[in-house]
Amino acid sequence: MADTAIQALLDRTEITDTIYRYASCIDRRDNDGVRAVLADDLWAQYGNADPITGGDNVVKWIDEFTRDCVYQHHFLSVYHVDVAGDVADALVYHTSHQEFGSDPGTMHILVARYHLRLSRGSGGWRISRLVFEIGWGDRRTDSTGYLAEVGGRGPAIVPSAPPTS
Repeated sequence: MADTAIQALLDRTEITDTIYRYASCIDRRDNDGVRAVLADDLWAQYGNADPITGGDNVVKWIDEFTRDCVYQHHFLSVYHVDVAGDVADALVYHTSHQEFGSDPGTMHILVARYHLRLSRGSGGWRISRLVFEIGWGDRRTDSTGYLAEVGGRGPAIVPSAPPTS
């Protein structure tokens, strides 16, 4: 019984890490990192866009959609993970913020849910089905100048280690 409980915790942790890595790699424009968490035979649909099949094609679609992004931040909350052997279903709540070079100073916000299926293979858990259910979107600008007051956005490149004195 203890082994089963430990395996359930390990599965949930690995699945959650896979989901969070998907989002953080998108934010960093790390296409190799995104691809590493997607199954080869992935089926995905983002909002009402046409479905996309194949991990490589999804990475290409994400790269094209975000090519003009100068800032991205995905905030995810994994609400449910249901594991049945080597397959798991997950419900993930999503809020993202994106600023595009073609629309500087405007933050694009999406509130949505991911309905995910993940499959475990020799390389670990991979997203094999993805439905992105968009619930709400908005655009906001900093009309108060608060961003400039707090030092603007940045730094553009995060230092790898704190400076030493």
